[in-house]
Amino acid sequence: MATYAIGDIQGCCEEFEELLERLQFDPNRDRLWLVGDLVNRGPRSLDVLRKVKAFGDAAVAVLGNHDLHLLAVALSPEEKLKRKDTLEEILAAPDRDELLHWLRHQPVLHHDERLGYTMIHAGLPPQWDFDTAVACARELESALRDQNTCRSLFAHMYGDQPNCWSEDLQGFERLRFITNCLTRLRFCHADGRLDLKYKGKLEQAPPGLLPWFRAPHRRSRRMRIVCGHWSALGYHEGDGVLSIDTGCVWGASLCAVRLDQRVAPVFVPCSSSGLSVGGE
Repeated sequence: MATYAIGDIQGCCEEFEELLERLQFDPNRDRLWLVGDLVNRGPRSLDVLRKVKAFGDAAVAVLGNHDLHLLAVALSPEEKLKRKDTLEEILAAPDRDELLHWLRHQPVLHHDERLGYTMIHAGLPPQWDFDTAVACARELESALRDQNTCRSLFAHMYGDQPNCWSEDLQGFERLRFITNCLTRLRFCHADGRLDLKYKGKLEQAPPGLLPWFRAPHRRSRRMRIVCGHWSALGYHEGDGVLSIDTGCVWGASLCAVRLDQRVAPVFVPCSSSGLSVGGE
């Protein structure tokens, strides 16, 4: 049995299908880890959702910021589609409610003790160790899976504050911080404060900003983390992190890595010209 992790698909179903063919993926034998952002900006988000859902237990997908945005638009009257969104087909689909229910019950953190890997979409703040990360992820998952709480969550989800972890955080401020870490984080300040503004390349970061995985005294440094979200970073293996968003929706490629054996990653080029690299 092989276990493959695949980067941000974002509606690029043609490349996803080609990648599965290249891997000779068999859902009766193999397992898929998907690092989030199944949907949005690409042309076939509905097909991606249906395909992943149909894999059943053979696939696990953590939620990314675009997946949460879809849920917010669908379930919260305050949230509207953005100009570059490509989610209309999902929202009008006859199986919309079934798909959204399935998506809302996906994890935001997945850990496999046998493989020794933990999958998230974006990052972890330096103050969190493994146990804290798991506990915070379960708090957010519980809120998402409760029909009433999730609607209130989406009404309060957007925003960059608070930007520093404290066990004293409560209510929607606490859930917003957890959401921002797990689905939006790229950079931190040396004192552990999140920076959610800069989205670009590592070597062009403003002075004082560090990638979350190089923050001083990061308590999760012993973890082996698989993540995506950061297309401008591209493929990155180091610092205890395997980051595999290689920007397919922006015109680059879709990436798969095998987690149970050390073999070369597989890349499928984008089939059409994408957008500029770096957007969320």
